[in-house]
Amino acid sequence: MSLVSPSFNAPAMGDYAYDWALVDVETSGLMARRDRVLSVAVITIGPDGEQTGEFSTLLNPGCDPGPVEVHGLTVERLQGAPTFDQVAGRIGAMLQGRVLVAHNAQFDYDFLAHEFARARMWLPVSQRLCTLALNRQVDPPTDDMKLGTLAAHYGVSRQRAHDALDDTRVLAGILRASLREAARLDLPLPLVTCPPRAESQFTPKSAKTPCAYRNPGRLTPGGPLQQGMKVAITGETAHARAELVGRAVAAGLNMMISVSRHTSVLVTNEPAADSAKARRALAEGVPVVDERTFLRLLADVRPGTAHETTAARVAPVTEPEAEQVGPVGPVSTTSTVPTPEAAASPCVPVPAPRPSEPSAGTSGKPLAGRRVLVLGGVHADAAAARTRVVELGGSAAINLSASVTDVVLLPGGEGDRRMRRITALELPVHDLHWLASPTATDRRAGALRPQEPHVMPRGGVIDLPMPHGEPAPQWYVTAGWTPQSDCEIDVIAFLLDEEEQVTSDEDFIFYGAPESPAGTARLLTGGPAEQTIALDLASLPPATRKIVIAAAIDGAATFGTVGAIQIGTAPGSSGAPLARATLDAATTERTMLLAEIYRRGPLWRLRAVGQGYDYGLDTLARGYGVDIAD
Repeated sequence: MSLVSPSFNAPAMGDYAYDWALVDVETSGLMARRDRVLSVAVITIGPDGEQTGEFSTLLNPGCDPGPVEVHGLTVERLQGAPTFDQVAGRIGAMLQGRVLVAHNAQFDYDFLAHEFARARMWLPVSQRLCTLALNRQVDPPTDDMKLGTLAAHYGVSRQRAHDALDDTRVLAGILRASLREAARLDLPLPLVTCPPRAESQFTPKSAKTPCAYRNPGRLTPGGPLQQGMKVAITGETAHARAELVGRAVAAGLNMMISVSRHTSVLVTNEPAADSAKARRALAEGVPVVDERTFLRLLADVRPGTAHETTAARVAPVTEPEAEQVGPVGPVSTTSTVPTPEAAASPCVPVPAPRPSEPSAGTSGKPLAGRRVLVLGGVHADAAAARTRVVELGGSAAINLSASVTDVVLLPGGEGDRRMRRITALELPVHDLHWLASPTATDRRAGALRPQEPHVMPRGGVIDLPMPHGEPAPQWYVTAGWTPQSDCEIDVIAFLLDEEEQVTSDEDFIFYGAPESPAGTARLLTGGPAEQTIALDLASLPPATRKIVIAAAIDGAATFGTVGAIQIGTAPGSSGAPLARATLDAATTERTMLLAEIYRRGPLWRLRAVGQGYDYGLDTLARGYGVDIAD
């Protein structure tokens, strides 16, 4: 029996034909290292599109099933079901040698990896494909990328939402339709390599206790400690380090694991020791006290000023904002300058576009609502052309997709491999002169969507919507680029306080630590040319004032050779993109600040940055207060 009749037609699918294992899990929560799988379904499909196997079962997790109102799986329904270790062998046999496919595949993959590890087995998956990431590349004209929305768009029937087996059957239809669209557009599949995994720790690492008070500055000679002071400890101590930290946190101090120019005091019994913290304290002029003095000061810690948790509603500003300072200097929004001393350029924030309304600032412009792909030309000329597209109200694409309406051909662009497909799709192709005074042809009906994302210029700012007086808790910032063969790009995030510093190293999210201890920030990989920072804004402590999202290149390559980076921001993993920006002014830079999400009164705001630096990731991280070993 085929779930996706007619079959894929393997000769026509070519590079898109694989052995697939389609998976869906229902879970007791959202954190794979803490929560459990309640039900699982697996359907296997061959390269010809024919189903070769099917398995589904409820699972007894041995814990609270969590949000029953979402998945409907009560304790009573799960009683008598097998435990995961009892079915792990059968599931593993179905996954072996196949590409795992899921909607938001990293979620399902991570949960399965942890469940297999609990069963003392390896997850036998070497590659995965996310149908969310695939459809972000295809870019169909849908309201959002939810499973039900894509099913309706592709004509796939759906019976029971949040039923693992039915969702997997729906996924089969979506996969088939998405693969055919990818083949039509000649898009590379966003396959993610999955190294062998065996998780040994299932209890989440304890998050640092957030400090409720603002940093009042440095300890003055002979003066008292004050709540909110940043304190670091180095060297041997008479009392257990955990005891000292616990007493300090209880008193309202902000305990740090590294020293920066913002540190209030360093505690050490060996001030002349050659530790990195002691050297940094000496270089920065940070006060130093011994353990005995610190304990005495702890007996009388003065009250501090609490972080703002609420504020009067502020209207969107219409005047330029103050200069935004990066980790080692101001951020330039006028040109990419490899030195951090570049002056900032003002930008004017605008409110988020209202439903059924063109993006703010684009109404009446000749390219409003259009998506333009620029091919060919040297980097500077291509960047200038994309900037001109945005000035005219359009959105600058970096890859061919179903939403592209026009192509601008610069010298050398006729040799681009995508031209053959562009010709077959009969897309309008223009030369550079068209951008001087464009005349837009009517858009095809298939390319229309209810609301186009807001197009953000470099340095542009928008307010994140507050539909019920509060911002949506989950926001996903996705960065994408043209697939690279000679370098790897890593997307990273820093959770910063009012002094533009991390409060602990766990506030640095990167490939080596892809999730904060509390799960408020996560790095997700959708493919070799796409990575996402997922943020739970509602759960961030008041001390977190800004999240900086950046990218770094591993090796000698630069962003000038990579080309444009596109960022998109959406509420939730499958929400409709609220805003897009194309950042491509880089030349010799190896790290780039892509975006900032920051507080302003009760609002959260998004800024498209696009500032690059010649130095590497280690220098960028140190500038934000991360303790990086030499």
